[in-house]
Amino acid sequence: MTVSHNIGVLFADESSNGLTHPFFASVLNAFKTEAENHGYDLTFINHNVGKDGSSFVDYCRYRNLDGVLLACVDFYSNAIQALLGSEIPCVSVDYPWLKQSCVMSDNHNGMKQLVDYAVSLGHSRIAFISGQRNSEVTETRRQEYLQTMAAHKLTVPEGYLSEAVYSDNALVRESVLRLLARKDRPTCILLPNDTTYFGAQEAIREQELRIPADISLAGYDGIPLTQTLRPQLTTIRQKSEDMGEQAAKLLIARLEQPEAPMEEVVTVPVELIKGSTVGWCDVW
Repeated sequence: MTVSHNIGVLFADESSNGLTHPFFASVLNAFKTEAENHGYDLTFINHNVGKDGSSFVDYCRYRNLDGVLLACVDFYSNAIQALLGSEIPCVSVDYPWLKQSCVMSDNHNGMKQLVDYAVSLGHSRIAFISGQRNSEVTETRRQEYLQTMAAHKLTVPEGYLSEAVYSDNALVRESVLRLLARKDRPTCILLPNDTTYFGAQEAIREQELRIPADISLAGYDGIPLTQTLRPQLTTIRQKSEDMGEQAAKLLIARLEQPEAPMEEVVTVPVELIKGSTVGWCDVW
């Protein structure tokens, strides 16, 4: 295959935010800037490719793409697995694959920091509404939540660990209402991401409760929008721009140094933003 200096971008957002996605838009923009600085153009791949009998692999070969960035896709689908297992150089975001490179946010440490912080403020009844269970990110955060709670010798009652959908405020609102209706109501609720803060706020206000005086909340991502709200959201800031830049560097290195090892994982550190939505708690 001849060199085209054209990189494919496969991005399929289940919440239909597209390139306005509050987290991945920053990742993609940083990837684009770094790739263009090295003389590469980007081609966005329609995630509906394959419905006519073709495949992502066929499409990339037809378009003569040098490599592909994969972000926010269903990495467990056969079509994506086939692309990752092909000869086409790929770099993924938040999904490690044995034969390709990957950029990971430190989800283990991020979730650990959130639970540790809540515990440091006296919370023991800490619930977690996770995202949908079809991603490496979700599973990592769920397992770290359970492990960190166990490390603090705290129990996780049935129903405290529940599933919603990333950025789906309606589902998260329903989950928060169920938690608030319990006799053993949690004192702190960890949300799947920052944008669901809006749905959680709505549920809490419906019950005439206050944040954080009556119930504490924490998000995940550190997007600028929720940092402008009051009370300011406690969250984990993922360094999205660093992730996009690192992803571009990994892929370009693969393209320009084909003899180099194919598999490399870069883990980008995260940062706890304390905000003001997790307050002191003396309820045990």
